Amino acid sequence: MQRIRVRDAAKRLSLSCKALVSILKEMGFPDRGYSAYLNYEEYQKVKEKIREEKERAKESLRFKGGKRYSAQHPPLNEALIQKRVQKTLSSLERKEIVKRKRLRRKEEGEVEKKVVKITPYMTVAELASVFERLPSEIIKKCLDMGMIVTINQRLDLDTEMLLAAEFGIEAEVEEIEEILSPPSGEKKRRPPVVVVIGHVDHGKTTLLDYIRKTKVAEREAGHITQNVGAYVVNFNEGQITFLDTPGHEAFTAMRARGLQVTDIAVLVVAADEGVMPQTREAIDHARAAQVPIICAITKIDKPQANPNWVKAQLAENGIRVEGYGGDVLCVETSAYTGQGINDLLAAINLVAEGLDLSVVYDTRARGVVLDGRLEKGRGWIATILVQEGTLKKGDIFVCGEFYGRVRELLNENFEKVSSVTPGLPVQVLGFPGEPSVGERFLVVEDEWQAREIAQKKALAKRESTLKLQKRLTLELVQDKIKTGEIKELHLILKGDASGPVSALRDALENLSLPEVRIRIIHSGAGAITKSDVLLAEASEAIIIGYNTEPLPDAREYAEQAGIEIRTYKVIHAAIDDVRAAMFGLLEPKVEEVFCGRARVKKLFNIPKVGIVAGCIVEEGKIERGAIVRLFRGGKEIFKGEISSLKRFKEDVSLVEAGQECGVLINNLEDIAPDDILEVYKEEKK
Repeated sequence: MQRIRVRDAAKRLSLSCKALVSILKEMGFPDRGYSAYLNYEEYQKVKEKIREEKERAKESLRFKGGKRYSAQHPPLNEALIQKRVQKTLSSLERKEIVKRKRLRRKEEGEVEKKVVKITPYMTVAELASVFERLPSEIIKKCLDMGMIVTINQRLDLDTEMLLAAEFGIEAEVEEIEEILSPPSGEKKRRPPVVVVIGHVDHGKTTLLDYIRKTKVAEREAGHITQNVGAYVVNFNEGQITFLDTPGHEAFTAMRARGLQVTDIAVLVVAADEGVMPQTREAIDHARAAQVPIICAITKIDKPQANPNWVKAQLAENGIRVEGYGGDVLCVETSAYTGQGINDLLAAINLVAEGLDLSVVYDTRARGVVLDGRLEKGRGWIATILVQEGTLKKGDIFVCGEFYGRVRELLNENFEKVSSVTPGLPVQVLGFPGEPSVGERFLVVEDEWQAREIAQKKALAKRESTLKLQKRLTLELVQDKIKTGEIKELHLILKGDASGPVSALRDALENLSLPEVRIRIIHSGAGAITKSDVLLAEASEAIIIGYNTEPLPDAREYAEQAGIEIRTYKVIHAAIDDVRAAMFGLLEPKVEEVFCGRARVKKLFNIPKVGIVAGCIVEEGKIERGAIVRLFRGGKEIFKGEISSLKRFKEDVSLVEAGQECGVLINNLEDIAPDDILEVYKEEKK
């Protein structure tokens, strides 16, 4: 800790800002405001003074035989009594002067605003206590605003802020977790947390397997990691925590979650295959998470291994290793011979030395959920990475909308442990429901506090589910550029081939203005995947697709998360839209809303009519007159309109999921069994 603000120091020392400033003044330090900084030496001196005062107060209480011992009353000192009386009278006089000044300000129309801290979903009674008002006043003010509330009813954050404004109170929003006491005490260094990322089958789990000297990979289906594993290894009298993220594309979402809790990312690249699509994806995720990268070139023992070629490829993708014009550490390794393993661990320790990994051990635990599963006979089990404090068996915790008591703690070898310190993973038994990956895990004082926090989080989750999320669209970007809210526009580009994507990237980057810069977070060839949507969500980006479409799970998640996906057939149309948004000229967008999906089962050639496709509706519904896209092998080959829809020889306007139907599409000649029809409607946004 180099410097700390006065207000933050006051929180750590469990003092008010006013009290801390007063102590600083008494100690002879310069007078300063609540936003000013204390250096490390000043903070330690204040901390030591408070500790001495506490010790002095404890010593003043003398005990004898387990009971408080009080000596005989000393003789009365008349001079001392007179002095104390004068002090009390002067204090009362000062209070009266302050009271008169406040009344004078009120008469002169000066409203003295009070700053209070509020949390979402406080009850009327709790809010009244914070505002120092009667509950009846809060209820009356709500009635004036057209709301009927009771004393125990919880209010949303917008209502709380409105009430604060009505009463002339300045309110600061405090996150639900922030109501817990901030950790205080001596800090110690924790083990670094390392995530191993890279392309599928490039040897991530095998590398970690060699480090741990166990056979993890052989127990997993197809030798591909199926669950996030967290493991601890000992090296040079220290520990390193590894997160083994799944390498297969279907688990990209879990990899993105894993990067949020790590200190260092080890990028694994096979010496015989080089940089692959998921390698580039992993690089972009690591950059978005702002974690330092160490490159590990694996399979160096293979005859066709070419590490210099791999290093050149990494440089082309923005990872410049030592010896290739950069400072990124790179280690050549083999999980079969053990070559370079110790060098890799030493490199991790070297990078970790430059990171601030000091946390408080002697406090209530805080952590993050890495994984959750349901196990017969044990119930829900969560893999937790402890980030601060010490987690013990029997602790009361809250995690999202759930709260409970830690029934059991298991390490990665399923052995029971009594406590876990920061930087280490542990499996926690005692969850009443499915733990959500990436959710905060907090140990609290008692069950009442846990229930309160869990209820507030459940209400927040319910409201976010019911309320339509405000999407970041190009239209919204246009408004934010005008008001100066956005200084950098984040984009993710996907296309059917790397050439057009590269051309589109160059053209869009050239649109940057002094007021707002365009930053391409990620670009690549192929369909828009859920991983792209996750990255867009984390980076507040808009996805632009050229001659490509989102996969079904990507589209579904984008709708839930409020991520805009724009697809184009012409590069200039994409450039024009972004340019129009930059200059505030964007027209209302016509958006295609997904309706349903059907699979072609059989074809019927009807004379004078054309080819009718016999289909089964697999998802949603399809309607006559809707737009339809024809996909074969994951690639779009036709776009048209449904001209006729039949079911049992009868014309119908709509067919729902699970039903069979005959579909006639205008001007369609090339269609085959197992082709996929995706149906859309156009809506103006």
